[in-house]
Amino acid sequence: MHALIVLSHPIDTSLTHSVVAAISEGITKADPANTFEIADLTQEGFNPVFSASDIETFQRISKVPADILAEQTRIDGANTLVLVFPIYWWTMPALLKGWIDRVFSNGWAYEETADGSVVKKLGHLPVHLVALGAATKGVYERHGFSDAFNVQIAHGIFDYCGAPVVTSEMLLMPELGEPNACLDAARNIGRSIFQPA
Repeated sequence: MHALIVLSHPIDTSLTHSVVAAISEGITKADPANTFEIADLTQEGFNPVFSASDIETFQRISKVPADILAEQTRIDGANTLVLVFPIYWWTMPALLKGWIDRVFSNGWAYEETADGSVVKKLGHLPVHLVALGAATKGVYERHGFSDAFNVQIAHGIFDYCGAPVVTSEMLLMPELGEPNACLDAARNIGRSIFQPA
């Protein structure tokens, strides 16, 4: 089994990068035949700007740009998609949101039909969301962030495309206490990614 792990954090010594390494370790420890690819959006210089050409792609009046076709090919070659990111302003970083905006295009991730219905095209793609946060669970619950996270990301993005969200974890440093506990949690997530539900 093969996982595509998409990472959005600008500093390669960050805890987010360490969490990706721990998830990767968990994936291969669960079964040495498992493989993974890490798509580090910052390092790869992915352009997150949804431009006029992306609008034309959405409208199906122009071809999908080559950089987006390459990303879609990566996803098509994976058995699962794992997104790892820090929580910025109660959501994912702009770079990751721009990746989704551009890559999950009309005709590939979903299809808007002439009668206004939506065909969900990613039912075969399990998704795992791993977000890192600096606030407590109590803060997120008190402000409705946990519900908002699931509505905006799990439902608003992935359910719209039919991709089932199997894991939706917030690794919160106040609860975990120290980085090693965060990394242990990440290894456990990695070990469970290809396990039957």
